[in-house]
Order: sequence, then C-alpha cells, then structure tokens
Amino acid sequence: MMKSDFLDFQAQTTPHPLGVEVVSAEGSYIYAKDGTQYLDFVAGVSACGLGHRHPKVIEAIKNQLDQYMHVMVYGEYIQSPAVEFTKLLAEQLPEPLSQTYLVNSGTEAIDGAMKLARRATGRSQIIAAKKCYHGNSYGALSLMDYEERVAPFRPLVGDITHLQFNTETCFDIITEQTAAVILETIQGGAGFILPQNDYLKKVKQRCEEVGALLILDEIQPGFGRTGKLFGFQHFDVVPDILVLGKAMASGLPVGAFTASKALMGLLSDSPKLGHITTFGGNPVIASACKATLEVLLSTTIIQDVDHKEKLFRELLQHDLIEEVRGKGLMLAPLFKSDEIANYLVLEAKNRGLILFWLLYETKAVRISPPLTISEEEITKGCGIIIDILNEYSKHKKAE
Repeated sequence: MMKSDFLDFQAQTTPHPLGVEVVSAEGSYIYAKDGTQYLDFVAGVSACGLGHRHPKVIEAIKNQLDQYMHVMVYGEYIQSPAVEFTKLLAEQLPEPLSQTYLVNSGTEAIDGAMKLARRATGRSQIIAAKKCYHGNSYGALSLMDYEERVAPFRPLVGDITHLQFNTETCFDIITEQTAAVILETIQGGAGFILPQNDYLKKVKQRCEEVGALLILDEIQPGFGRTGKLFGFQHFDVVPDILVLGKAMASGLPVGAFTASKALMGLLSDSPKLGHITTFGGNPVIASACKATLEVLLSTTIIQDVDHKEKLFRELLQHDLIEEVRGKGLMLAPLFKSDEIANYLVLEAKNRGLILFWLLYETKAVRISPPLTISEEEITKGCGIIIDILNEYSKHKKAE
C-alpha cells in the first residue's frame, strides 16, 4: 500500500527508485519495514555526517522546538540559533570569510553566490568546470555542461563558460570580463576528482590578476568529510565565497554561502532585499547546525577520518577495482566497467549495505558513510563488497 502510494502521489526522480520503506534510522544503520537492517555507506549522500539521529543534534532540535519555530523572514529578527551558529562558523574560517547567509539548500546557496559575484564585480561571465555538479535550481543547473541534462530546460542562465578541471592551459579564459570562477573543491559527480599541482591556488591567483572572484563549492566536502573541517584547507587556498550545505545540519535541509562582510553587505542594498528567503536561518535548523559544528569541534571525529580512510583503502583491494578515488570518507572505487558498478550497488542492497551511484562517472560507486562509522562497521561493509565482487568474477568466468 505504501509503495503504491509512493509511486502514485510522490513525484519521482527516476523510473525505478530503490524503494526501501524506511521506519527508523540510528547511527550507521537504516531500518526498513520488512525488517531489513541496512548498513549505510552513503549517509544521505554525505548529509548525515554525524550518523542518523545524533543525540546532541536531537537534543538541540527538541530544545528549540520548545521555544519557537518560524517567526519572520530571513534577516529581520535577531534569533539566537542563527547568530550563535554563524559566529561559531566564522571563528573556524580564515579571513576574510566572516559573514554567512543561511538558506535552505546547497543549490540555493550556489544561486546566491552567483548573484553576489555579479553584484560585486558588475560583470556577468561565470566560469564553471566541465562535469561539474552544483545542484538543480536554474542557476546551479546553468553551470552544468552535460547537454543531456540541461537541453530539456533551456534557455538557462546566460554567459556561462567552462574550463577543464585540473588543466592550467584553460586559464586564459579567465579575463577582465569574468565575474567568478566556481569550482567544487573536490569534483563529486565526476568521480571524486582531487585538485592536483596547486590547481585551486593557481586559479585563485589568476582570479586576483583579473579582478574575478573564486567561489568554492564545499557542499559535499565540508564539515569534516575530508579529514579537515573544510576541504579547501588541504589545498592552501581561501575562496572569496564559500558555499556550504549537506552535512551542515546533520540531515535537515540547509545551505549557506560565506564571504567577507563587505562583499555580503552588497546584497542588502542597491537594491534592498537583493537576496531574500522565507525559511533560511530557520531556528530549528540553525540549532541543528550549531550542535553539529560543536560536536565536530569537541570530539576527535574529524581527526579520526584519516585512519578510517586508510582502513577503507586497505580493505577495498580487488582485481576488479582499478583505483579508489577521493579523500577522507568521500571515496569512490572505480571499476573496469559500469556493469560491475551497477551490479555492486544493487546486490549490496540485497545484502543490507547501502551504496550509490555517481552522476557522471558510471564506472564508480559512492562510499560516503557517516563520519562516526566504526572500524567494525567499515570492515563489515567492505567484506560485503569484496564478497560481491568475488561472486561477480566467479560468475563471469563461468559464462
């Protein structure tokens, strides 16, 4: 009954959704109505960094519910959860990243960052990377170069140009006409591609030469996933605008973009209400954000990521795995074919392990578990993966 209602009344994103009927979730596990216990190696596509229902986050949410929920549109009333969170966030960031605009999702934050860059520079051109993924609102979608995905929705936001990630010979397209270059710190949909040879630092230098801004999308790498609070901290670069989301509220819908106070102030005047949102900065969600950040800062969760990454890499060794891309607990085993990747995701589901696909790289599989995952859970999940790959190899040899 629930499945038929799901298909009849809730709009779908694919013709064949995975269809797990969830009844509860706790820690590293999701529990289904049929009694299946799923070890979660995806964490809501990196959104549940502290696992499911972390007690400190739940406590903060309940405390705020007892006080008030929505009272006024963004930025008009002083609401302590949002103020305290943005202050704590600013204390963790390098200068000049000091003021944060809270919104409802990562893709909305991307749109806000694009608007801010055009407002600040008086220029229109925005340069993104080929095979980028920044979300699906019209602004974020317009950054995509994947024609199959954007063609049905044209016309898109104009004056978008693309460069090849990690290729310095493309820098000459960044000119005095460029408002901003927007890049994922680690390319997600493309297969968890890391910047190489000081690439991000060199892009920032080029932007400074021509008066353009650098926007870094930390929606997925942010909040501890790479072994530092933010992914850009690995690469000796500071963006002009930082875009956040996903794990920021431990599973509640949220996004944000951060810049200098001088830059951010441009959205409040000429025109006033240059960017506005009804529910951005919602006190319940801001309470979850603050609790999430406090847990990350007061525990060894982030410091433990490096060891957990090494354990994954030690365990994920198989003839069918060509390499394991990514950093921290943002990992993607790359296989010899997309057939292997598809088989693994679907068979893992049958065995109580949640894996997922990547947007562009069809030969890779996403592994982005909660940062709180235990060594025993990592070992268990990787054992299931290796068993499935062994059976796949055995089956292929028998054909």
